[in-house]
Amino acid sequence: MQVQVVDYQAKDAAQRFVESLKQTGFGVLTNHPIQQKLVSSIYKNWQKFFDLGEADKFAFDPETQDGYFATEISETAKGHTQKDIKEYFHIYPWGRIPSELRDEILNYYQMASELAAELLDWVEQYSPAEVAQLYSEPLSNMIKETPNTLLRVLHYPPLTGEEEQGALRAAAHEDINLLTILPAANEPGLQVQDQDDNWLDVPADFGHLIINIGDMLQEASGGYFPSTSHRVVNPTGDNAKKSRISLPLFLHPRDEVRLSERHTQESYLLERLKELGVK
Repeated sequence: MQVQVVDYQAKDAAQRFVESLKQTGFGVLTNHPIQQKLVSSIYKNWQKFFDLGEADKFAFDPETQDGYFATEISETAKGHTQKDIKEYFHIYPWGRIPSELRDEILNYYQMASELAAELLDWVEQYSPAEVAQLYSEPLSNMIKETPNTLLRVLHYPPLTGEEEQGALRAAAHEDINLLTILPAANEPGLQVQDQDDNWLDVPADFGHLIINIGDMLQEASGGYFPSTSHRVVNPTGDNAKKSRISLPLFLHPRDEVRLSERHTQESYLLERLKELGVK
């Protein structure tokens, strides 16, 4: 198993990208439309925000799930007991965002969402006919005018050596949504689990765009597209003293979109948020 690095502008990009998703749950794009200058600026500006220590002013709303999640209340991955070593801020266009960061982060949100719709069209184009007929509507239409797509600004703080035994920056987990769009972070650490339970580094050169399948696409495709376990391991040596910023965009359909006979987006999300202990 190997995650493919695909040139977005290549003639066979869509086919190769979807093949990688099918085989590994992940695909990596180069020469994509997301401006690296914008990503770098977001990393720098949000690092300042977390460093200021005033994020508690935007403490998350348990009902709407927007705002700041402190390390003490961050996620515990399904099947784990230790909380991840991270803090994060949930961005929705309708939600609370620090005024000085709002325009830039929403510009990124819009650009990444537009690219994501195209990637969902790729997935549908290269879904076998018997899989495509399972989709209750076109995949890209599922996220049209959705209020639910989530941009998470993740901050993994420097390690102190006093972390709980066995705790990771992000323990092994699968994402909940359709697809996740992730610019390569400013530090390495992302790994994916292969079919033999080996952990492999995901290609993540600065400028790469990493995409992975979430549980909702696995559900909608009848299991054809796998939602693959992945994690962010703790750095060692001098890298342990560095912060890590990450910008995953989680594509969520509108509430009423039917994923399968068992679930709508709304019912599926509620079930998973309760499992994570944040709802």
